[in-house]
Amino acid sequence: MTYLLALDQGTSSSRSIVFDELGNIVAQAQQELPQIYPQPGWVEHDPMQIWNGQLATAREALAKAKLKAADIRAIGITNQRETTLVWNRKTGRPVHHAIVWQDRRGEPVCAQLREQGQAAKIQQRTGLLIDSYFSATKIKWLLDNVAGAREQAQRGELAFGTVDSWLLWQLTGGKLHATDVSNASRTMLFDIHRNQWDAELLAMLDVPASMLPQVLPSSAQYGSTDAVLLGAPIAIGGVAGDQQSALFGQACFKAGMAKNTYGTGCFLLMHTGGHFQTSANGLLTTSAAQTGAEPEFALEGSVFVGGAVVQWLRDGLKAIKGSEEVQALAQSVPDSGGVMVVPAFTGLGAPYWKPDARGTITGLTRGTTAAHIARAALESIAYQSAALLLAMSRDATAAGGTPVSELRVDGGACVNDLLMQFQADLLGIPVVRPAVTETTALGAAYLAGLSSGVYRSRDELSALWRAGRRFLPTLERSRAGELMAQWEHAVRQATAA
Repeated sequence: MTYLLALDQGTSSSRSIVFDELGNIVAQAQQELPQIYPQPGWVEHDPMQIWNGQLATAREALAKAKLKAADIRAIGITNQRETTLVWNRKTGRPVHHAIVWQDRRGEPVCAQLREQGQAAKIQQRTGLLIDSYFSATKIKWLLDNVAGAREQAQRGELAFGTVDSWLLWQLTGGKLHATDVSNASRTMLFDIHRNQWDAELLAMLDVPASMLPQVLPSSAQYGSTDAVLLGAPIAIGGVAGDQQSALFGQACFKAGMAKNTYGTGCFLLMHTGGHFQTSANGLLTTSAAQTGAEPEFALEGSVFVGGAVVQWLRDGLKAIKGSEEVQALAQSVPDSGGVMVVPAFTGLGAPYWKPDARGTITGLTRGTTAAHIARAALESIAYQSAALLLAMSRDATAAGGTPVSELRVDGGACVNDLLMQFQADLLGIPVVRPAVTETTALGAAYLAGLSSGVYRSRDELSALWRAGRRFLPTLERSRAGELMAQWEHAVRQATAA
């Protein structure tokens, strides 16, 4: 049996998973990553904690699997996207904490760019809307606010990287400064048509080109690990940002194939093949994980509050003691009794883009119970995701593309059968939960397996993908339409001035 090691560096934890060549999990290890909040709206990580935690979990996973470095064909890396690190090329020391994707300190620069009328140009080249979410304004902040950083950068002494680049640098003992197209596409500095850094955008943000990593396909030869780290050198063969990695792990390789990750929020990506499509519905266009030189794209939309609504039921309303209780409570009533929960705790994301929206509960009567509210809260995850997929389908058909015929799902909340069935009922298409739901790490392993010869083609990976359960729609389409209309009415109430 051949084995692959996936390093999955996320916002709240670092994990490592050993897979066999059939995509089965052999062993895994996880370590929490502390969050740093210097002031409201700022979020940071300690770069050395990212690296040390990731290395520790890799060693632990190998030990649990009773495997040595020589037993691992290749390593794949997947990571929290947009999080920004700058370090000294000579010493390898970071100049500052990592600035996390959630951090909002770049918003003043974003406002300037919008006022200068740069939004259309940036979206056309990068596929992104101007936002401090992305790496560009974080790099600029570091250069402008860390003493001596801009002068060092202009002398070519500093390196910028997203988390994958930082891990590659550490794993190779500083020999490799690289990233992949999917991570580069989240910086707001990368032309995703040409798969190249954009000189005009770099000048606009005042970022020296000498700081930037080399950009490779997501499945490629990324060198080998330093022998001292894991006992022997291991080839690094794949890199992709977490959402693109999950799309790849779900074997969504063709235009019209889509996956939704149900986590704290929800991330829905639809592959659009080689077609760059600007959304008319507030979605992002992003680079999909690529196995060759030709660009591939996906439409992406995010729901800010997905599984987090269950945490609110537990911690805010005290309706349940543990998250695992929500399905039983929701199933204790036949439906939500006309109650709608719009969990706009931090505004509404795509396709609404209403940052000022606030959470609302509508349809309350004297007969309403905690069970009705719990069911409505759970259903809100499906309503938001349905609105997103319907927007994507409108974008796809308007461009002469393929409408989505099934939705592949992953993430922690996808284990909830009631939620998945309701999702299928709203969409009118099958919702498919795979046998292996750790699709983010699996995608990284598959990318590494392709470049190292474990797999010959994507067709082989498609054949390996296995459905765990298919949820087929049972609701009349007219009734589903009525429910979506009720949801949209509730959203309008949540966004009313």
